Amino acid sequence: MKKKGEAAYLRGIGYIVRYIVILISILLALFPLYFVIVTAFKSKGDFIANKVGFPQTWVLANFYEVILTNPLLRWIINSLTLTIPSVLITLLVASLAAYAISKMYFKARDLAYNSIIPLMVIPPVVLLIPLLRAAISLKIVNTFLAPIVIYSGLLLPFSIYMLTNYFATVSNEIIDSAKIDGLSDIRILFNIIIPLSKPAILILVVINSLYVWNELLIALIFLQTNKTRPLMVGIVSLKDRYSMNTTVLMAGLLISAIPIIVLFIISQKHFVKGLSAGAVKG
Repeated sequence: MKKKGEAAYLRGIGYIVRYIVILISILLALFPLYFVIVTAFKSKGDFIANKVGFPQTWVLANFYEVILTNPLLRWIINSLTLTIPSVLITLLVASLAAYAISKMYFKARDLAYNSIIPLMVIPPVVLLIPLLRAAISLKIVNTFLAPIVIYSGLLLPFSIYMLTNYFATVSNEIIDSAKIDGLSDIRILFNIIIPLSKPAILILVVINSLYVWNELLIALIFLQTNKTRPLMVGIVSLKDRYSMNTTVLMAGLLISAIPIIVLFIISQKHFVKGLSAGAVKG
């Protein structure tokens, strides 16, 4: 009985430590969001006096400054011009590749699938110099074509990997029945596989949109003119050379997060299902 009591006591201590670690992790994850929100509604003097706490007076002047003194609409349009084509191209190519790997049989199928994981871990920064030289030689610097192609290439490995795992869960009997009815592989993909894979498709749209929308380095290098500047680069440009207007910068960051938050809320019910289905090969 004494040993059982000690085991129960240790188990209870373990639960308490676990929940404390989880709580600390949640607070650390939420603190940047909290800081952005409360800082965006502070005046400059209020921020200097109290950088972390709630504002003495909630003000909207920072949002007015971001919206009225900068081409915010142009930045948003440029970001949409980058995000929408990049996500759509990635989904199209990834769907075709994932269907081929998961439902078709060819000699290099396993090699193609196993080569996806190493491609996912290549950091984009090591590719910048050769990509920039290629863009200069093709004369596509300061055009949306260069970052769209780069984003699509960077997003493809993870997208193919996740869709391959999800497509593999679709019963082969459905595919065989469709082929008996005379459907081609393209029609099977778009009429059967993709509708059945809606959770995975939506989760990829959210993840890929989040990456392209918030990406800074590639956009900063390949889009160097004010006319092509996307939202994230524009917001970073609010920082002066010798000083940083933190309250205005946080207001801009909060505005930039709104479209992604809305997209996530719309597809929230598919989020967990899509991630769990793509985590393990079916």
